[in-house]
Amino acid sequence: MTSIPIISIIIPTFNHAEYLREALQSICAQTFCDWEAIVINNFSEDDTIEVVASFDDSRIHLENFRNSGVIAASRNRGIELARGRYLAFLDSDDKWYPEKLARCIPFFSAGAELVGHGLQWIGDQKRVVFCGPENMASFSALLYEGCCLTTSSTIVEKHLVLAAGGFSEDPAIVTAEDYHFWMKLAQRGIKVHFIREVLGEYRVHSANQSGAVLRHLNAVLCVINEFFPKEDLRDFKLRMRIRRRYALAFYGAGRAMQRNGQFDQWWRLLVCSVNYWPFFLKSYIAIVLGLVGVARKKRTLL
Repeated sequence: MTSIPIISIIIPTFNHAEYLREALQSICAQTFCDWEAIVINNFSEDDTIEVVASFDDSRIHLENFRNSGVIAASRNRGIELARGRYLAFLDSDDKWYPEKLARCIPFFSAGAELVGHGLQWIGDQKRVVFCGPENMASFSALLYEGCCLTTSSTIVEKHLVLAAGGFSEDPAIVTAEDYHFWMKLAQRGIKVHFIREVLGEYRVHSANQSGAVLRHLNAVLCVINEFFPKEDLRDFKLRMRIRRRYALAFYGAGRAMQRNGQFDQWWRLLVCSVNYWPFFLKSYIAIVLGLVGVARKKRTLL
């Protein structure tokens, strides 16, 4: 009988064989070796099964599971199969650096219940994004300021995930199911720690960009509407906080549309942001910069 691993790594995947190989290689390269990797394959039509089999590593397991387009269902299936005390999530088109697990695990002994770190974005966009800081991971901050965690940079104690009921499989919040999940964990008051180090890479490509912006905006709106206080909405300060949160959501979607060059969409979203919260300076700056960029593009084409 094989020993129980300390960490279970859950990897949902669909038609990402070329990236999945890199993800699994990055796991096998970890300096901390007491792990199991559970690949939840949504019946991919590429050579995903052959890629997993090629590693010939007893710590890597493949589960074929149809999630009907809801990635949360795949993550929940992985949680069901996981034997480790800690759960780590890795999207199949992302990868970790060799010290990721070794750097994160000691913080659990120091009292943390969730540990996160920074990721290097690669592909169409290049930047470094860090989880946190800790004060931004409270329930109130996540609700009113937005999400500051990502799945591929997070390890959490399994019993807390089970207590929170795992990921919501509501189709209305697909693309924001991780945000919903962090909200549920924060609502339970878990102790978080974020490492100011880049310990992995997040891949940005066409599959996770423009076509999903509006869908993601609607999913985020569904999440925040679920968690907004339902009592005493006559309170002026509360109503203003809610309007500001809507403005942040529309601003984020508008900026995403700008990066994708979709003029017919981004200006409408940024105007919505201003309508909800006219005191948000970034919305005005984004509108001006966007219009300047459009004007320059038109002159170039003349």
